[in-house]
Amino acid sequence: MELSRRDFLKASGAGVGGIFLLGALSDGVALASPIKRIPLKKRHNEIPTICPYDASGCGFLVDASPDGKVLNIEGDPDHPVNRGAACAKGASMRQLSADNPWRLNKPLYRAPGATDWVEKDWDWMLDTVARKIKDTRDASFITKDKEGNIVNRTESIACLGGSALDNEECYLLVKLARTLGLVYIEHHARI
Repeated sequence: MELSRRDFLKASGAGVGGIFLLGALSDGVALASPIKRIPLKKRHNEIPTICPYDASGCGFLVDASPDGKVLNIEGDPDHPVNRGAACAKGASMRQLSADNPWRLNKPLYRAPGATDWVEKDWDWMLDTVARKIKDTRDASFITKDKEGNIVNRTESIACLGGSALDNEECYLLVKLARTLGLVYIEHHARI
């Protein structure tokens, strides 16, 4: 059966109109279920916040004690994005709190070929990372391409941003990456 664009639009309009007519004639019967209220397990000092993981904007309620300790984090049932639900990463947001006893407070280093992690101080770790970036950049820096055009880049280092970064942090990260000559700059939401 051949269906022209005009016939398709007529049929689509009739279908959508029929759905609205069905809703109007349903005598007040709800076609969608109402928002389900999910109470928090503990109520002390609820503070609303936004999930920092995947940029969906899900809302959470942080339950804190009067001295500021995080007791519980749950989805906000009044938030229009997630309506109290939480994905696996959002459900584990409790791990981000500063008073989490399992949160790492010092950098860990595992030497090439080693099996154990060793605690290092921040100065040593930052100096080591900076040295490795500079050595890699110096060893792989390309000043001219095959046609002789000046390109000043490195293809051995990549930068991957994340949605937990705010605009200012993203701006500074990309400025740093471009200054180093990186061409492989990406964001996890586009992968």
